Amino acid sequence: MSNHIYIVAGEASGEAHAARLVSALKQQQPAIYITGIGGEKMRAAGADINIDFAELAVMGLVEVIKRYPRIKGIFNQVVAELRRQPPDLLILVDYPGFNLKLAKQAKKLGIKVLYYISPKIWAWRAGRIEQIKRDVDHMAVLFPFEQEIYQTAGVAVTCVGHPLVDAVHTELSQNAAREKFALDNDIRVIGLFPGSRRSEISVLLPVMLEAAERIQQRHFPVSVVIPQAPGIDETYLHQYLAGSRLHISIIKDDFYDVIKACDAIVAASGTVTLEIALLGVPHFIIYKVSPWSYRILKRLVKIPYVGLCNIVTKQPVIKELLQDDVTSVRLEQQLMDLLTHPQRLKNAEQIRQQVREALGPSGGADNAAKLVLSLLS
Repeated sequence: MSNHIYIVAGEASGEAHAARLVSALKQQQPAIYITGIGGEKMRAAGADINIDFAELAVMGLVEVIKRYPRIKGIFNQVVAELRRQPPDLLILVDYPGFNLKLAKQAKKLGIKVLYYISPKIWAWRAGRIEQIKRDVDHMAVLFPFEQEIYQTAGVAVTCVGHPLVDAVHTELSQNAAREKFALDNDIRVIGLFPGSRRSEISVLLPVMLEAAERIQQRHFPVSVVIPQAPGIDETYLHQYLAGSRLHISIIKDDFYDVIKACDAIVAASGTVTLEIALLGVPHFIIYKVSPWSYRILKRLVKIPYVGLCNIVTKQPVIKELLQDDVTSVRLEQQLMDLLTHPQRLKNAEQIRQQVREALGPSGGADNAAKLVLSLLS
């Protein structure tokens, strides 16, 4: 009988990692049966998805509290499913608030747990490592520096490498990418990447649009591209664009080609910022949560950066604007610098090399799949 794996991915970047893992597992062991929580990417890779991750994808403490009853209902549903039909392995992908509680329940049920993509214990809530030691059988981490932390704590761990090292790739030049999306080659293209959660988009997209409008009014004409994140429908984005005089393209697929088409990008903090850096496109990071969430996070977070490029290189290679600095004026200034600085492309290429070096081994998804199969045998 073939092995049964249950995977839980609670938001878009985790689901993209999970989908690559599912795909690699299916290549290495075609008969393997995979079910769980995810979205279209995991489905396309060959997993049976019974709960859509869009139900779980919220960010910020206040925002989570509002959705708590629904999230709790899904949690209970998953626990009941694991009890009724225990898998050979439970793979938990990131999303620690939900997944660490699930690991505890799985432990009680005698189900083996692999945790893929570590909670950010190096940034905040370091005490979670004790919980992980108790309830998780093996950690699969993306970054070499994470492996050291778990080894020191006596947790079974493998650094499988970051899947983005192999995944981030486009054959297209900037001109070819623009042609593909019918963008005028003589007009500068600004990418607005407001995140993959509604709670992020509602806060960040209006101020991004305002900054782009300021550039168009005060400096030169621009085209704007907005990638449509998985789980976000176009009508949701359109409500923020009504009345804008900008030339705006919402693009659903071909994410790396979209990045390549841009002269400069302003992006919500997240995995996407690594992808932009690895394609050598000038960008900066913004983030904003409710003032109450921010006050709490500020006391809890132990590292000086929020951006992954800065965290992995251990230096501020990418500009970060947070909370009160997220204004249309500050965004306009920063975008103008990235659009007009004579060294803009040279700097972006330097950053690309630094980030690539810090990301460790290639073959991330295949390495993770091999680890999974070794835990099953």
